[in-house]
Amino acid sequence: MLLDTAVLPSCFAEVVSHIFASNFARLELLVFNGDAQRNSSQGRAAKSLLGKVTNTLRDKERRERLLYTLYERLDQRRFAVPNDPLAPVDCSEPFRNIESITVTPITKRFVHRFPVEAIEQVRKAQLDVLIRFGFNILRGEILTLPKYGIWSYHHGDNDYYRGGPAYFWEVYERNPLSGAILQVLTEHLDAGMVLCKGQFATSNDFSASLNRVQPYWGAVTFIIQKLHELHERGWEHIERSALEPAPYLGKKKIYTRPTNREMLRRFGPALIGKSVRKVARRPRVKHWRLAIRTGAESILDNSAKPDLAGFRWMESPKGRFYADPFLIESEGKSWLFFEDFDYGANRGRISCTQIQDGAMTTPLAVLERPYHLSYPCVFRDGGEFYMIPETAQSGAVELYRCGRFPDVWELDTTLLKLRAVDSTLWAEDGQYWLFVTMQEPRGGATQLWLFQASSLRGPWRPHPASPISTDVRKSRGAGAVFRAHGKLFRPSQDCSRHYGSSFTLNEIATLNPREYREEEVLTVGPTWARDLIATHSYSRGRGIEVIDGCVPVAAEEVE
Repeated sequence: MLLDTAVLPSCFAEVVSHIFASNFARLELLVFNGDAQRNSSQGRAAKSLLGKVTNTLRDKERRERLLYTLYERLDQRRFAVPNDPLAPVDCSEPFRNIESITVTPITKRFVHRFPVEAIEQVRKAQLDVLIRFGFNILRGEILTLPKYGIWSYHHGDNDYYRGGPAYFWEVYERNPLSGAILQVLTEHLDAGMVLCKGQFATSNDFSASLNRVQPYWGAVTFIIQKLHELHERGWEHIERSALEPAPYLGKKKIYTRPTNREMLRRFGPALIGKSVRKVARRPRVKHWRLAIRTGAESILDNSAKPDLAGFRWMESPKGRFYADPFLIESEGKSWLFFEDFDYGANRGRISCTQIQDGAMTTPLAVLERPYHLSYPCVFRDGGEFYMIPETAQSGAVELYRCGRFPDVWELDTTLLKLRAVDSTLWAEDGQYWLFVTMQEPRGGATQLWLFQASSLRGPWRPHPASPISTDVRKSRGAGAVFRAHGKLFRPSQDCSRHYGSSFTLNEIATLNPREYREEEVLTVGPTWARDLIATHSYSRGRGIEVIDGCVPVAAEEVE
């Protein structure tokens, strides 16, 4: 590892803990930046407020970016986060028995080169990978010294943001996505092989501090995942699975701290508008509803421009909302299972209803636990009905067996002991496939993993292509996997702009024990019905389609 000091940001300290906990990777050498260590040990004398103001006024560069400096301080105080990924962690103790060297780099502006004697010291270690958590921009022979290069995070989508500050410009430009990549460094800035990329939802319209939480924590597993792939499948696989190079599309060649003019242009009107809305706004909640359509062509029949006419909204009782529809047939009847959410308890249960003449009969509560339930993935296997509801709050993926259809369900087994959302099962030809969206409490639900097994109860093992998505626009399930027109489709939801903003039907082009590939076919956004702000689940059965949608309503209308 390339380090400035033994004090690391907490997200990088967690990467270190992953390596120590693994049985396939070993930390061999620590390379410390001598300049950074000296600066850290000497410290900096605290300046008075007057001194800071005086220095700022004397320095033209600081004067031109004074508003950003004030913004940073306001942001850190106003939006302090409990899981700050940049909070310092002293790793001196875990590093205690690791061989280390200290290198004073040859410095030219922002570039660091390693002197000849340091190159020879690193060469003797015969490293597979160097992980960069310190030093500046690197140039020279050190880049090619490790067998598989120097791996480094770039916090920001390298196709749109080069430079910094990290996760500020996404907020500034109102970009719904904030990316993070793991790359192999080259002589050219942010132009090396991209080993993996994550896309996360830009989480706030003002605060860069809040916006950095998900991408920093969500990307923290990238290094250990790629080291495991390297161990299990070799470098050729890593190269094949790397992302294709793409042209740089950023609005600036290199992003730097914004000027006073840029700050006023973006945040002046935004702060005024926010203040006005805060005074005038009535409390509102996001209210989900189900809509049913029967007897029409499905949305897949004209995928170029899906027709959504004819859906009828089904209203829920006051104090509840309905979402996450799953249709299933039993004895010639169509049954709809769904999330039945109680606003007062702030918790969901699973309910079901029979569909008759395009409408719901009186819903029946069928499964309730002391934790939140949603997304009832219902299916038949071996003549019996099973359900895999979302049980993320329990910390496990749970399988329930139906004792009496449709209203008696019993816990059968725990399929996976991990925190996951929207797990979706598909079984065919004696093979079982489970799409599971991992939920990192600090990094959101942005990694979609595929597991496989030869029986319903497992053992389940990760598919070699996993994670099959690290993109918030398609990493969560949006309903049952289904076959139509001789093809297999996986619905996914887009959570970039906000939770469940739209859903996409993806054709599963390749699914076998070694490979997985899917292609987007059509996307349905919330514009298909009046006042919708989100639509995130889709289900189809015998001549029936069910969709859900979210509208903002006054709090007193639903409570």
